[in-house]
Amino acid sequence: MFNRLRQLGEQFLGLTPPPRAVVANLENTIAPVSPRVLVIIHNPPVERYNGRRLHEIYRWPDPQQLVPQYIADLRTASFGYLNYQVVATEFADWHPPKVDGFQYTNESFMEAWQAKKHHEPNAIDYHAQLRNHRLIERVNANEFDEVWFFAHPFNGDYESTMVGPGAFWCNSPPVADTGDCNRKFVMMAFNYERGVDCMLENYGHRTESIMTRVYERLGRGEDMWQRFIRYELTAPGRAEVGNVHFAPNSLRDYDWGNKTPVRSFADDWKTYPNLPGNARTMDCGEWGNGDMRGHHMWWFQHIPHIEGETDGVLNNWWAYVVDPNLVP
Repeated sequence: MFNRLRQLGEQFLGLTPPPRAVVANLENTIAPVSPRVLVIIHNPPVERYNGRRLHEIYRWPDPQQLVPQYIADLRTASFGYLNYQVVATEFADWHPPKVDGFQYTNESFMEAWQAKKHHEPNAIDYHAQLRNHRLIERVNANEFDEVWFFAHPFNGDYESTMVGPGAFWCNSPPVADTGDCNRKFVMMAFNYERGVDCMLENYGHRTESIMTRVYERLGRGEDMWQRFIRYELTAPGRAEVGNVHFAPNSLRDYDWGNKTPVRSFADDWKTYPNLPGNARTMDCGEWGNGDMRGHHMWWFQHIPHIEGETDGVLNNWWAYVVDPNLVP
């Protein structure tokens, strides 16, 4: 009896979480997944710098250190559902070719970086990447589920792109003529001049693209994704969680530090599919006071991740984001 009274007192003072019925979506109720990742790093050594790699010369983050940080953040952001496993890390000590056949050398890249002027056309040759790393053959052999490329600036790759039969927009056009792959898979691309905050942004845009497609193809009722991403500027009085670039009170892209109070229904998504309509006033203090990583983690942690289905769509939206083969 004493313990129960103490528990009630602590809840009243805000020292312990509210009852589970109130925060039903804050802990995972579904089995975690362990997608397998092939990591490919374009970070060539430079002879005139005694073999030091580009990230060392320019004092950029070490891509090998970014990987575990990113995995840990996605695990936390998904409440333990996403547990990415690196099955292989390959060091591609060359510069990826462009669509016109151009390929940087270490010297030409360093000259371009100093001048802040990249080669045009800047677009990477994705088919060359697929061939050089035998990616389709290896996906067909079930070696991995997705690919993470790390490269320096000016490589011309998209933040994410999709490969395979029925591949669709994933923050970029799908790679054409890849129907010989036996399933769809996503290739992520990260610029190691930057950090995990930008890597999370890449995953956020992947999420936006895939969930838009989910409701276009599978939804049979209200488009809950479009409801999820509402913010005050475009939906006055009806702000919810916002999107990757716009917090509930943002006035422009990347305006995550806006201190203007906003009435938002973001908390409702903690109990999805039950959306009680309980708005409250909040500001950037909720999502990191302008910190990119803080905002993105807050945003991800509102994505539904429980068992069941609503209007033809799984209540665990992460399932689609990690496996595009679930989406027609």
